[in-house]
Amino acid sequence: MSLFVTIGRILFALFFIVAGAFTLADIPEAAKELSPRISIPAIVQPYATDLETKLSISTPALIAIVVGTVAVVSGLMIAFNLGVRLFSFLLIVGLLLATMYFDDFWTTTGREFADNLSHALKNAALIGALLMLFGYGSGRTATHAIEDPPYHDR
Repeated sequence: MSLFVTIGRILFALFFIVAGAFTLADIPEAAKELSPRISIPAIVQPYATDLETKLSISTPALIAIVVGTVAVVSGLMIAFNLGVRLFSFLLIVGLLLATMYFDDFWTTTGREFADNLSHALKNAALIGALLMLFGYGSGRTATHAIEDPPYHDR
């Protein structure tokens, strides 16, 4: 794999590692941001209540922990070129959900519209890069390099 591709993949993954680390560093703040934006479906509510009781943590805080952990682990795995398709897919799903729940530019106006649209477009760009990683996978192995001719831009 090209040195430039490796450096680019690591720098790209750094975004998710840092974002996840910031989420995990301040769980109460992340839970406070999540709380008004998420609603637990009625069918899942008994399980969420049971988890809250057993773990002594609110559902938004638990979601923040899961989201932060998935972001950090996925970023690290992409940086180390391990399981790239799986972890790219997880991040794509997460970004789609984040865009739907947090960057709802279609319901806002003025400066808030511009801010939400900017975040939604950033997420679209990240999803585009993740789709490229998903399609490319973990890259060519040594045996593939012998069997298949290298790809060159035409």
